[in-house]
Amino acid sequence: MQERRQAARHNISFPIRVAWKDEHGREIVQEGLTENVGQHGTLVFLPRTLPAVGSRVSLTVTENAEDEVTVTAQVIRLERNAAHPQAAFELTDSLRLWKKKVWEYAGEILAAEKPEEHDEW
Repeated sequence: MQERRQAARHNISFPIRVAWKDEHGREIVQEGLTENVGQHGTLVFLPRTLPAVGSRVSLTVTENAEDEVTVTAQVIRLERNAAHPQAAFELTDSLRLWKKKVWEYAGEILAAEKPEEHDEW
């Protein structure tokens, strides 16, 4: 399979709220965790309900309660693994805000982490 990503991803877990309207017009709000964060999108673990492919959603990264980041995205792919359901989102607005407050922030966190020490057995 050919790699289609446009930019690097940061493997990091941020709490996130996803809101969308179902096929009956009812608003659905789910809390989840990011699996990875890119400059133009994110992969999110949603334990209960997944939005439909193609639907528009509101993503709110709630990592910093004082400075939550909300953007609009479209569902581009679903992973319907019963134990770990995921949705892939591509941002449709607020790309600069996302890049600065989510993607670059994730990179700073990961760069500051100390590598794990290897145990020799």
